[in-house]
This record gives sequence, structure tokens and C-alpha cells, in this order.
Amino acid sequence: MYKNSFLLTVLILATHWSLQAQVTLSFSTPAPVDSLVLSHAGLDSLLQKYVSDAGKVNYKGLKADKTALYTYCQALSDHPVAENEAREEKMAYWINAYNAFTLKLIVDNYPAKSILNFDGGKTWDVKRIRIGDKKYSLNNIENDILRPQFKDARIHFAINCAAQSCPPLWNHAYTAENLDSTLEARTKVFINDLSFNTISASKARVSKIFDWYAADFGDLKKYLNKYSATQLKNSATISFQEYDWNLNE
Repeated sequence: MYKNSFLLTVLILATHWSLQAQVTLSFSTPAPVDSLVLSHAGLDSLLQKYVSDAGKVNYKGLKADKTALYTYCQALSDHPVAENEAREEKMAYWINAYNAFTLKLIVDNYPAKSILNFDGGKTWDVKRIRIGDKKYSLNNIENDILRPQFKDARIHFAINCAAQSCPPLWNHAYTAENLDSTLEARTKVFINDLSFNTISASKARVSKIFDWYAADFGDLKKYLNKYSATQLKNSATISFQEYDWNLNE
């Protein structure tokens, strides 16, 4: 009788310890949680609200709603693009980063006449943009990341420097899904826009962007003819327009 009681007690205690261990384990080792994935929806919403189809920016309205812009910029800072992300994801990320931090720069200094009024006209060189544990300037993003890494001249029609002569800011955010088709469309629209380029068979007067970044475009006549509704002859002459740095509002 005593022996059976002892064995029963041991069995009960063993069961209790086993259950307690399982409970402790379930609380001490929670199920893994997927890392947060950056969404560009916040920027998309702001662009639709404050940027016209023609690319004009309502900076006064955006300044009143600057918390939403700051929140998106903070999200970019906290979620640097990962090495294993697809090329389109990376490219969309950096285009959006350039545009969002340019908008933030203007909002932080608005009202203003021109982006050239900041930092002695060298605001593109100021490393004020934190992404992860690094700081970047706008020039770093354009000339050290976007241009050399992706080697796609169409980025010049996607990033916006807040000036009247800049290719108009698209009123949507770029994503991996819309990137290629949108870059193609924005390039075609810009080249055929008489506000920025005038092209006839014998001559063209085009944006200064084609001069500044000539290395990206290669044979300029060939590049223009790829998108232009009017084809340039081989003998056509090309000149460049003056750049209007007044704010794009």
C-alpha cells in the first residue's frame, strides 16, 4: 500500500513538472515574427493629395500635413533597402527616397523661391539624409547609387529637384510593380513636352539635363528618336535650354 502511494506521488509530481516546463517554454520562446516590410503607400497618398497631374506641388498644403511626410521619411530611415531585394525594389526605394527627402527639404524651408537658396546653392551635397546607420546627401543617392548601380538614364525623368525645369514629379510612388512601365511613360511624356523640349527634323532645343548627364544618354539623337514623336535627321543640330530653378509650385 505504502509502495503504491509513493509511486503515485512520484507520477503526479513528474506530470506537474512536465506541464510546468511546457508552459514555461511556450512563454520563453515566442513564435518568430516576420520583419516589417516598407510600404510606399504613405508617400503615394501624399503625392496624390498635394501634387497635380502636371507635377506642380502644393507645398503650403504639404507643410500643413508635414507629419505624414516626416513619418514616411522616418520609415525610409528605419528600413534601409536589403541586399537581397530585387533590382526593381531597390531602384523604386531610392527614387522615392530622393523625391521624399527633397520634398522634406522644401517643406522645412518653406516659403522659398528656389532650392538654390539653401546652403549656398550646394544643398545637394549636404549629408542630412539618414538611411540605416549611414548618412547621405541627395547627390550621394543620385550619383553614387542610382546612376552607377542601375545604369538606366530614365531615372532622370523620375527624380525631381523641386525646380520648374525638372521633369515633373509623378503624383504616385514608385514600386517594383510599376517601375519599368512608369519610367518608360515618364520619359516619353517629358521628351515630347514642348515646355521642356522642342524637336523638329532639323534641330532640337532640349533640356539641360541631356547636357549635364550626357554620358548616361550616349548617342543623344538616337536616344531622343527612341521616344520623340518627331524624328531627328542625322544632320540635325542640338542645343540646350536654360534651366529655370524657380520652385515647382
